[in-house]
Amino acid sequence: MTADSPPLPARAPLLVRGRGTVLDVVTPVHNEEDDLEACVRRLHAHLTATFPYGFRITVADNASTDRTPEVSAALDEAFDEVTAVRLEEKGRGRALHTVWSLSEAPVLAYMDVDLSTGLNAVLPLVAPLISGHSDLAVGTRLAGGSRVVRGPRREFISRAYNVLLRTGLAARFSDAQCGFKAVRKDVAERLLPLVEDTGWFFDTELLVLAERAGLRIHEVPVDWVDDPDSSVRIVRTAADDLRGVWRVGRALATGALPLDRLRRPFGDDPRDRAVPGVPRGPARQLLGFCAVGVLSTAFHLALYSLLRQATGPQAANAAALLLSALANTAANRRLAFGVRGRDGAVRHQAQGLVVFAIGLVLTSGSLVALHAAGGSPARGASPGPSHGAELAVLVTANLAATVLRFLLLRAWVFPAASATRNER
Repeated sequence: MTADSPPLPARAPLLVRGRGTVLDVVTPVHNEEDDLEACVRRLHAHLTATFPYGFRITVADNASTDRTPEVSAALDEAFDEVTAVRLEEKGRGRALHTVWSLSEAPVLAYMDVDLSTGLNAVLPLVAPLISGHSDLAVGTRLAGGSRVVRGPRREFISRAYNVLLRTGLAARFSDAQCGFKAVRKDVAERLLPLVEDTGWFFDTELLVLAERAGLRIHEVPVDWVDDPDSSVRIVRTAADDLRGVWRVGRALATGALPLDRLRRPFGDDPRDRAVPGVPRGPARQLLGFCAVGVLSTAFHLALYSLLRQATGPQAANAAALLLSALANTAANRRLAFGVRGRDGAVRHQAQGLVVFAIGLVLTSGSLVALHAAGGSPARGASPGPSHGAELAVLVTANLAATVLRFLLLRAWVFPAASATRNER
């Protein structure tokens, strides 16, 4: 797929009437000879009784060494709607990537083999995808309407992991680890090539990239009962997840992921439409710029206060302003000016550093003036200015630089984005 890939089609309902297989439910398994048959029979019975369209259950056996392949083959023979697939390498992500890539069903889903999630949530999970409302759908155990039975250890791990995703990757979905997800095939075709993980972090990475690309994720509160015999190795899985969070966070921060390949055509999003009384163009950019500015100013002052304990005011201000400027440019690029993908990311950061230099001159100059006016204890003059006075001067200098910074970002750093928004 090239960087000039056409946009995804506009969201529309799937044409499912008269179609054979609409839903392909993948169940990744590894050494599950004891539970596999009962779980597949239960899932098959539920879908036969309640799902109004054609379905398939794909048992993806990834490198089992017990009797799982024989059990899978027997289920394949027993039911027309069950297909057994054998992979010679382990990895839940690898199994899902392989089967989803080959499947021709318009809706792709997966469920853990233990079926801890109540099956009554299957239809609510896939209905928004069939209707064209959403691109992906996930079960959540952490929403208000969920009913969950599990021990305190797993509860703590799950909530801590989702806090990590919210702080480290700015994720907004509530539950990344629930083994109950679905995606439209047309979205999966664009999204899967961008997902690198082949293990347990696969679906987290899938959701983070989808969310950052602006795709719509539907969350379904589920009933969920912990499987006490789960074979998941919590410590090893947590370590792999942390490495995945670091890798994806770094790629997002540097603009290394071509998320523009997941864009929808202009007009698909209601926010593309001009509505009387709703700010557009510069006003909307200014709103995003101000929100980013408040956060980056707070970040700058916090860093300055921390660094000021170990160094002088000028060095602390320069280091704090440099770090906050990098974050400010990246945030304004995405939030205020709507620029996605990695194209031009390095150039934008370089131009942002020029804007940073202007801010450095203004803020450093204000500190010099403050200390000159306050005198120096070393010369026996009046005591130097207080830390509070330094912060007040920095706030004032930052406010003075804000208007100039916005104009430079709009006219010089992101002129194409500004022109496009004005045309809209």
